[in-house]
Amino acid sequence: MQAIVRACTAEGWPARVAAIIANRPEAEGLGFAQENGIATAVVPSRGKSREAFDAELAAEIDRHQPDLVVLAGFMRILTPEFTERYAGRLINIHPSLLPAFPGLQTHARALEAGCKVVGATVHFVTAELDHGPYVLQAAVPVRPGDTPETLAERILPLEHVIYPRAVRWFVEDRLVVADGRVTVTPAADGTPDPQWLFGEDA
Repeated sequence: MQAIVRACTAEGWPARVAAIIANRPEAEGLGFAQENGIATAVVPSRGKSREAFDAELAAEIDRHQPDLVVLAGFMRILTPEFTERYAGRLINIHPSLLPAFPGLQTHARALEAGCKVVGATVHFVTAELDHGPYVLQAAVPVRPGDTPETLAERILPLEHVIYPRAVRWFVEDRLVVADGRVTVTPAADGTPDPQWLFGEDA
């Protein structure tokens, strides 16, 4: 989330981050938001049903009237009612090259499967977990001796590139979703933008 906030400011997007909402009061992003003058809120999830929590979260989100809802470090499975409410304007970043390895423990599962590359995917969120249309992907090679931790460390810098880039494309109204696929219209100067990014030694 911090990478998105910084990119929005540094690149002069025609947008602003309206609020950062967490389900845990100790979430790191809340302090960063307050330091940068961004509204914050905590919607506790402990002890609540998925339906009750999602309803409270939606009510808090709607107070800020966002054009786009961005998930970051959000480890809960959302209800179909929630994903439908924000259909077409709810995105997430997942630490695998989807459709491979939806869910948890992505890097460990990639190593167990003998994958030669791993990565991250920015995608629209739908009711089916980690299966919404893909906006942008980034990949790095798997090296001998890699662990889930070393893979996560190498992928993280690419996540900080592709997530802000995907959000900016949305803000600029350049994302087109049709038949479950996302394309990006060219920039104002006609330059096409690739929907992939490889690590330096990929």
